[in-house]
Amino acid sequence: MNRSNVHLLDLPNEILLTILRKLNNIDVLYSLLDINNGRLDIIAQEKTFTNILNFVHIDEISLIDRFCMYILPRINHNIKYFILEPNFMERILLAAVYPNLTELKLLNFEQQIASKYFTDESSLRSVFQQQITSLILVTNDKSARVGSSKEYTRNVYAYILNFFKKLTHLNIIGPYVMLCPGLSLRDLPSTTFYSSILTHLCIIVENFDDCLYLLDGRLKQLTTFNVNVYSIDTSSTIVHNTDMLPNLKCFSLKSYFRNQQYEKIPSLLRRMPYLEHLTLYLSIKGRNRIIDGTCVQDDILVHVPQLHSFTFYISTYIDIGDLSHNLSHEHIQQTLINIGQQNATSIINNLGTYIVECSIFSLPFSFDHLLYLGNIFPNIVFNYVTYLLVQDRDGFKHEFFVRIARSFPLLKYFRIYNIKPQVSTDPTLSSDHSQSYSMIEYPHLMSLDVAYSNQCYLEQFLNETKACVPCLTELAVSHYDLKIVTNNFTREETRRNCAKVKQ
Repeated sequence: MNRSNVHLLDLPNEILLTILRKLNNIDVLYSLLDINNGRLDIIAQEKTFTNILNFVHIDEISLIDRFCMYILPRINHNIKYFILEPNFMERILLAAVYPNLTELKLLNFEQQIASKYFTDESSLRSVFQQQITSLILVTNDKSARVGSSKEYTRNVYAYILNFFKKLTHLNIIGPYVMLCPGLSLRDLPSTTFYSSILTHLCIIVENFDDCLYLLDGRLKQLTTFNVNVYSIDTSSTIVHNTDMLPNLKCFSLKSYFRNQQYEKIPSLLRRMPYLEHLTLYLSIKGRNRIIDGTCVQDDILVHVPQLHSFTFYISTYIDIGDLSHNLSHEHIQQTLINIGQQNATSIINNLGTYIVECSIFSLPFSFDHLLYLGNIFPNIVFNYVTYLLVQDRDGFKHEFFVRIARSFPLLKYFRIYNIKPQVSTDPTLSSDHSQSYSMIEYPHLMSLDVAYSNQCYLEQFLNETKACVPCLTELAVSHYDLKIVTNNFTREETRRNCAKVKQ
C-alpha cells in the first residue's frame, strides 16, 4: 500500500464502526453527529452509540449544552438507558421525549433527590412514573447523617415503590455498603414497602427481621433477591410468615459482621425449594464446630435441590479448645471435595493463642469484601476485593504487603489490626534503612485504618521509599503515632503520601 494520505472517511463502514466502538460513545456522538457529514451522521446514530448514555463525571457545560440542544432530540427514540448524576439529571431528561427509555442509574443519590423528584409535583413525573422499569441508585447518603432508619425508610425506600408505577427492578447500593442507611420495617405498616410487580430487588437492611419482612408476601412476584444485612443477631420475637417462596430463583445474602445466629440461614433456605442461584457471605461465631463442606451439605445444599450455582464465603470464629478434632487445611479441603466443591478452598488464620478464623470460599473469589486475612493465605488474585481487613497474632513482614499489593489489585479500603511490630527478614534492618526495601504501589487505595496497629505499619504506608499511595484521602490513625512517624509533620519521606489526605 503506497498511499500515505489515507483519511478516516476512506475506510469502509465496517472498519469505521470497529474503531469507533472502542471509543466512549459520548465522545463519538459529540464529535461526529450534526457536523454536516451524512455518512458520519448515520454511523453515529447506530444503536451501539445511542442505546446507553453515561454522563457521569462530565461537568463541561458546553458539552451538556450541545447534547441537550442538538444531539439528544435527534437520537431520542434510540435511548433506552441513562446513567446520570443529580446536577444535570433534570436538564437531560427534559431535553427531549424518550419513548423507549426504561432504565435509569443515578449516582451520588441523596434523600433530597427523592423528596424533590419522586413526587406528583415533579417535572420528571411522567418519565419516572410511567416509563422507568429498572432503577439503580448508588447512594451517597451515609447512615450517620440521615437520622433514623425508619424515617429514611419512609422518605426514600417507600417513596420509590409508591412513585415508580412500572418498576420491576430496583437496585439500591453504595460505594461503601457498611455506611449506607439500611431499610428498617419493624413497627411500620406492611404497605410501607410493597409492590405487586417487582421481580428483582437489591437492598441493604438493618437486621435479619427486615429480610424476613420483605419475604412475608408483600413482594409476591420477587424472583431475584440480593440483600446485605447489617445484623443477623438483632431480632424481635415477632413470628414471621414461613410460607414457601416458589417464585424465588436467585438469592444472595451478605452479612459482614460476626453473628451467632447461623441456624436462621438454613431455616430461611427451606422456604426456597426452586432456588437456582445462591450467594452467601457469612461470618459466624459462638459455635463449637467449624463450618466445613459437610456442614454446607447438611445445612444448606440439601434444602435447595434445584441449585445450579453456589457462590460462598463462610468464616467461623472459634476457640480451638472447643473443637473435637485437629483443625487442618487438608481436612477442610477434603470435606469440600466430598460435596463436589472442587473449585473451593480454605484459609485458617490464628488470631490468638486459642482463637482461629477458618474461612471456606468458592473460586474465583467474587466478593468485594475480605475480612480477617492473616499472614498465610493462598496464592490467589482477588480481582474484585476493594475492602480488606488483615489481622494476625504474629507481626506482618514487608513481604506480606508486597503480596497484598499483588493479590488485591483493586484495593481501596485497607484496615490493619496488629499490635505486634513488623517482622523483618533482616533483623538488623530498621526504618532508618528503608531504602533497602522494595517500594510497593497501591494505585487505588483511598482509605487506610491503622488506628489499632503497631506504629510500624503507619511507617510502612507513609514512607514513600516503602509505599506509593497516590489516591489516599482517608487515614484512621493515632495522633501520637502520626506525629512520631512524620517527625512532628516535618519528615520529607512522608510528605508525598500524606499530600491528598482530607480526613
